[in-house]
Amino acid sequence: MTPEQQKKFKYWQWRTIIGTMVAYIFFYLIRKNFSFAMPGLTAEYGITKASLGIILSLGGFLYGLSKLFNGILADRVNGRWHMVIGLIGSTITAFGIGFGTIIITKLTGVPEGSTADFVSKLVLLISIFYIINQLFQGCGFPPCSRLIPRWVPASELATKMSIWNTSHSIGAGLACLCGIFIMGMMGSDMSGNSEVVASIAANLNKEATDPAVISAAQNYGAWKWMFIIPGIIAAFGIIFTAAVLRDTPKSVGLPELSDGGKKEESTETSAELSAFIRKHVWKNPVIWALAVADFFVYVIRFAVLDWGPTFLREHCGMSAEWAGITVFVFEIFGVIGMLIAGWASDKLFNGRSARTCLICMVGALVSIIGFIGLQKAGADPVLLLFVLALAGAFIYGPQALIGVISSNHATRKGSATALGIIGFVSYVSVLVSGWGFGLIADSEYGWNGVFVAMVVMAVIGALIFVPMWKMKRDAYADEE
Repeated sequence: MTPEQQKKFKYWQWRTIIGTMVAYIFFYLIRKNFSFAMPGLTAEYGITKASLGIILSLGGFLYGLSKLFNGILADRVNGRWHMVIGLIGSTITAFGIGFGTIIITKLTGVPEGSTADFVSKLVLLISIFYIINQLFQGCGFPPCSRLIPRWVPASELATKMSIWNTSHSIGAGLACLCGIFIMGMMGSDMSGNSEVVASIAANLNKEATDPAVISAAQNYGAWKWMFIIPGIIAAFGIIFTAAVLRDTPKSVGLPELSDGGKKEESTETSAELSAFIRKHVWKNPVIWALAVADFFVYVIRFAVLDWGPTFLREHCGMSAEWAGITVFVFEIFGVIGMLIAGWASDKLFNGRSARTCLICMVGALVSIIGFIGLQKAGADPVLLLFVLALAGAFIYGPQALIGVISSNHATRKGSATALGIIGFVSYVSVLVSGWGFGLIADSEYGWNGVFVAMVVMAVIGALIFVPMWKMKRDAYADEE
């Protein structure tokens, strides 16, 4: 490239990285809002946690399946418009849930209220829109896994992709802040309405004077705004995504990236691309090994994230406020861990990210063992919180870098398909980290059994990376 082209390329490279980060955060705002709405749905309509859990589980499974399908699709379509379409669908379904009570009344004539007929129709409507939302949410990450490798050379991918991966933590944090603000500001104060208070008390199976009942009455109706306001924000995100992103360097008059001395062919037929992906992705043992490794990474990640606060409250006597801060601290440590892991991969290991992943898995293993030892010794809960967050910092490294390794070995032509496979397998992990670890915690083995299981998972995850220590950085030279 000429100096002028290099300057223009660098501008578009960072525009793409930052643009996809911001766009992905918009996806997060209308994916992570459901958990904040659930307490209100239970309080106002008596929708059981079992019903909400079924919706979450089905939605989560279909989200993983959608990532697989959209990963395959992303290698064949324009990444910019793929992401825009996904955000449009997710936004529409968010509005559908937010205005769900009005939709039911208009379509069926059933008046809004807590009658069995109305509630059953509301649960059905929420289920349909939430499932559709999760299917469109699968259009969030796969286009990014196509776009970024087209703008970032393999030698810089670990650092740049680690920066991009902080969008997960930023999105989760902003969704949390958005939820706190909306639930605190947008509800109607019905604490003086005895009928409403009595209904909420019955739905929550608590006394009318219980703080949880009073809180729910003060935030009556706020759950609807948990979908409407993020939906409005995401609507602006659609415009932003379409305006900022471009698919490839060629689309803005720049030459395509070249690695391994070979430039990506733009005249490749669909049949040739399918044959390439079949060989370099579906039949590539590296991709499947990474998928299995990511399964164990996600088991540990979700176990710490989902069960950490509960453990600290029930077993260590930590207050609800401090247990809630655990999630915030965990995400901060995760961002730090991702950035250090990306830097180490490129600067210390010349882009061989599998080496960093092995070190991180060993670090996570040592942190978990240390947590077990400190917990048995009766250490201060605050110390336990930070040791648990340290385990999170180590586990977020592989969470970011596995995508980098797969992109480099599937090459730009198959990176999205590879990430789709890995993404689907990783979300199967919720069966272990959620349901499986919940069963262990309730069994005779208790929380000790959960942490022993986490140690086993960390050992297996680390062992998968051992054969990859001498593996080459990428497979661009092997393209045919």
